[in-house]
Amino acid sequence: MNNSQIHNDYKQQIADYFNRRTNYDQEGDFHPLVAHHLIQCADIQPGQHILDIATGTGLVAIEAAQIVGNSGSVVGVDLSEGMLRRSHSKIAAAGLTNIELKQADIETIQLPDNSFDRIFCCCGIPYIPNIPTNLRRWHGFLKPGGIIALTGVAETASIFSNLLIKIATNYGLELPSWSEVTGTQKKCKNLLQTAGFEQIQITDEQFGHYLSLESAQNLWEMFINNPLTHINFVQHFNCEQLNAAQAQYFSHLETLVTEQGIWNDLTLYYMVGHKPIDR
Repeated sequence: MNNSQIHNDYKQQIADYFNRRTNYDQEGDFHPLVAHHLIQCADIQPGQHILDIATGTGLVAIEAAQIVGNSGSVVGVDLSEGMLRRSHSKIAAAGLTNIELKQADIETIQLPDNSFDRIFCCCGIPYIPNIPTNLRRWHGFLKPGGIIALTGVAETASIFSNLLIKIATNYGLELPSWSEVTGTQKKCKNLLQTAGFEQIQITDEQFGHYLSLESAQNLWEMFINNPLTHINFVQHFNCEQLNAAQAQYFSHLETLVTEQGIWNDLTLYYMVGHKPIDR
């Protein structure tokens, strides 16, 4: 299989995965809270034009559309048809007419340069290949003086996915980390600087909590069904090897149990950068 086929297979897995997760905005308050806090970072004004990358079920797009009003507009882009169907129903229920949804690959979609006042990407970076290159493209879509606002995962986040990375190395496999490009505040700042942004601000928020051993064990299914894990880990295993890897995962978890449970760190970074004004 060549690199192009792997790339396309991975993107199809992402679309299929999120087609099955169209109710993720109802799985507790995590996603709505993150979307709301990200919007607050970007100082949206009435009449502005917004691009929401990996828009999903429209958490950012809908709130942004309510702020910009009918004199403004929002374009939401996502690979998943299922996610966009749910977003369409929510938009209709809210009576909004200033949102356009596009089912497309953000890596290849053609959008006019210098056309958006704000660009958002909430919880999407781990799934988008070659973020540095894509950030430079998104920089072009922004108007001079426009703002980009993104979330990133800290390297301390999700001890469970980090356990999988360690297990993968036992089998000679390199499993990408969700925090690969955003693991520290310094990495976040360098990422935006390299793409041409300035006046960069990085803030963090902790969403961590304790889990029971059983709840942590149940995360195994979620992780192995995730496209990031599947294409780099699961597809290389036969059933016996996968069962052995699961046993290692469970064994590691038992060493992490405390009186309160197993701590699941979930530190997110809010990354904000400005496109320089032409001088």
